[in-house]
Amino acid sequence: MLDEQSQAGKPLSSAIEHNRQALQQIFEKCSDISFREFQLHSTKKIKAFIVYSDSLCKPEIINDAILKPIMLEVSSREKDSQIKKDPRTNTEISTDASLGTDTGDIPGIILQHLLTNYKADTLSLVSEAANAVLEDNLVLIVDGYPIGIKASVQGYNIRQINEPTTEPNIRGPRDGFVENIGTNLSLLRRRIRTSRLKAENMTVGTLSKTKVNICYIQGVANEKVVTEVKSRIEKITIDNVLDSSYIEEFISDEPISLFPLVQYTERPDKAAASLFEGRIAIIVDNSPSVLIVPCTFIALIQASEDYYYSALFGSFARIGRFVAINIALLVPAITVAAFSINQALIPISLLNTVAGARESLPLPISMEIFLMELVFELLREAGVRLPRTVGQAVSTVGGLVIGQAAVDAGIVSPTSVVVVGLTAIASFTFPDYNVGTSIRIIRFGLIIMASVFGVVGIIFGLMILLTHLCSLRSFGVPYLSPIAPLTPRDLKDTVIRVPWWAMLTRPRFFGGKEPLRSDANQLKQKLKKRGNRK
Repeated sequence: MLDEQSQAGKPLSSAIEHNRQALQQIFEKCSDISFREFQLHSTKKIKAFIVYSDSLCKPEIINDAILKPIMLEVSSREKDSQIKKDPRTNTEISTDASLGTDTGDIPGIILQHLLTNYKADTLSLVSEAANAVLEDNLVLIVDGYPIGIKASVQGYNIRQINEPTTEPNIRGPRDGFVENIGTNLSLLRRRIRTSRLKAENMTVGTLSKTKVNICYIQGVANEKVVTEVKSRIEKITIDNVLDSSYIEEFISDEPISLFPLVQYTERPDKAAASLFEGRIAIIVDNSPSVLIVPCTFIALIQASEDYYYSALFGSFARIGRFVAINIALLVPAITVAAFSINQALIPISLLNTVAGARESLPLPISMEIFLMELVFELLREAGVRLPRTVGQAVSTVGGLVIGQAAVDAGIVSPTSVVVVGLTAIASFTFPDYNVGTSIRIIRFGLIIMASVFGVVGIIFGLMILLTHLCSLRSFGVPYLSPIAPLTPRDLKDTVIRVPWWAMLTRPRFFGGKEPLRSDANQLKQKLKKRGNRK
């Protein structure tokens, strides 16, 4: 069986039959690939044919932008052309303006004067022609010329730009990335109107041939990181890439780590803000999730909405998220350790109350919390698979209903239901879904260690967790930057956020060549004027 790879390096023939047979063999048993034969000149009867995909191309564009300009214009010019005699030599002179005096320039005339399509180019290889057809192009082959012409006639449906469902917001832009790489790149161009925004094109997947764009701002991004990103993507050897998550696993520094080392977003404003900081965006065709590298843990806790409110409100929201992380991670384990092993940590009155409530319960508190957490995870997964209108209600309300039923049946204590419900609510505050998943998995490990070793087990588990976080790197950037290693200048946009007029520099740890966001002298003068007014 022939394909475009088996024809790699084979040039197009000047004989049209050879070219047509080669393409027909490549597209054998492809019902959506169409061939259309016609003639360019009624007198010379120059044969030509076009090949395109019915599922990727739009018939209206083929007729209006390709066939009509070529066939009708040539016919009209043929009628206007006359055969005149030179009175000096008594020889015939052709005035055929459509095809010229040299028949070797027919493809050039078609490309430069007749095609109204904005994307058109020449081809010289059979494999190039086959790949062009598979990339929503029409290919034109003219008899007698070892070249072809490709023209974009994209006609498949594209999802409209809507607000991202995974990253909703109250204030700020409401457009989101879609599954088309060109549309996604245009959303970035609208926000970064400079020629320094570069978008380097790559192709990944031996069969899927998925387009990938590496976007960065020249001079702001670290050139070494850009080179490393391209190097890792070039080394990907897989037959298909259906989503950006495929790329994420291949380029991640630690693929088996619980914490994400590659950030993703469906918000163009968030991706643009990351580019302004000196980071790199990776847009993958057929995926609405854009990858952002390098990635830090602090960046995963930050939300786009933090920058659309005042610095005070944004800082308050971030502090709340960090508190929620501690609640979701530690409260179940501390409860297990306090009521099972380290009971001396609990006041006597509270201990007596809880002991009285648990007197007739069959399970230890460690088993209760573990099982309730497991039930909540099952309900959360069910909520994702159910229709969107009822999924959220099932995952939250369903857990509370089951918990209350378990209390009434005497299986678990009210304390366990309160603790599990509190941690479930805290888990919903994370802007990045992968971080929430990581916290939930680690929570189970801490519960097990707390049930065996008590508070000592929790401390030991946190030490292992902190050591792992400090050892992580994302394209050479420490994962806990700018806290570890400590960079005081960059702490202004971590747990708290200072006003925009106080953030004069970009994060240093990303290694960009332009650390200043604007002219520092002008900003300092504005700050002095503001201070004098006060």
